[in-house]
Amino acid sequence: MKEDYLKFEAAYLSPYAVKSSETAGRAVWEEPCPLRTEFQRDRDRIVHSKSFRRLKHKTQVFLAPSGDHYRTRMTHTIEVMQIARTIARCLKLNEDLTEAIAFGHDLGHTPFGHIGERILAAETGHFEHNEQSLRVVTVLEDEGKGLNLTAEVLDGILEHKQSGNPKTLEGRVVALSDRIAYLNHDIDDGIRAGLLKEDDLPPSVEKVLGKGKRAKINSMVGDVVRMSLDRDVVEQSKEFKEATDELRQFMFERVYFAEHASQEEERAREWLSKLYEFYRANPLEVPEFYRSLSSSPEVYITDYMAGMTDTYVIKQLEKYFGYKWDSVL
Repeated sequence: MKEDYLKFEAAYLSPYAVKSSETAGRAVWEEPCPLRTEFQRDRDRIVHSKSFRRLKHKTQVFLAPSGDHYRTRMTHTIEVMQIARTIARCLKLNEDLTEAIAFGHDLGHTPFGHIGERILAAETGHFEHNEQSLRVVTVLEDEGKGLNLTAEVLDGILEHKQSGNPKTLEGRVVALSDRIAYLNHDIDDGIRAGLLKEDDLPPSVEKVLGKGKRAKINSMVGDVVRMSLDRDVVEQSKEFKEATDELRQFMFERVYFAEHASQEEERAREWLSKLYEFYRANPLEVPEFYRSLSSSPEVYITDYMAGMTDTYVIKQLEKYFGYKWDSVL
């Protein structure tokens, strides 16, 4: 029962963990759930949300691929959650808080991955997917009422980017797990797409992180645990951070900004920009729900388009312009 679990947290969790009984609470007070802690409740609200379900049709790296085994934003989210929970468990942090942040961290991500993010930033002057994720859970979900999540989960969602500064160790675990997850699964997808071979990875990286996805994830997680155990930090060792940075740079050169990606980005950029300008000229084509939440076209068009899946964008492009998306993967 819930009371037994609260006692377990008090007795077992690290002094640096956030106990469920110590939450800063919600913006709007609610009667506590008799069965679940506040962070367990938040996790469940996120998993049952519409924006979470839409992640299954949003790009991770490759745009609207036809292959069944490429990652989507949802599978990325699940992989982040799994890595984050493993680290949190080893560090005796609050797994439920960690899980809730991980499940919610990308709810505001755009269709067509970071390409969509860059398009909305160009059209509006500012767009960050972590800020949109916060808007999703505080405003857009539950028919405009928001999910009324705890302060700790909201902070972790907003601050999960590499440049962020989460207030909790659980939030820092998710931020680092996000990086571990995407680098490793993007290698896997890059190999599947024929852009990479395992032997292409820099030997200096594999000397530190290991060879193969399993070895890399295990070694990176183990390093974080060794560096952070019984400390008020969540960090990598200098050696592992340097190897991770080198791997990230390699992925930008060989996958993220490769010729294949540039060709797809050019097409996606043109089409998304055209769709945005169409809504500017035809605001009544934006559902009334979004228009009711703001009088600013930049805000309600952004809310609408950021929530779209890749497949929905393609349907809109077919509807308004007759465009057809032919995936190369």
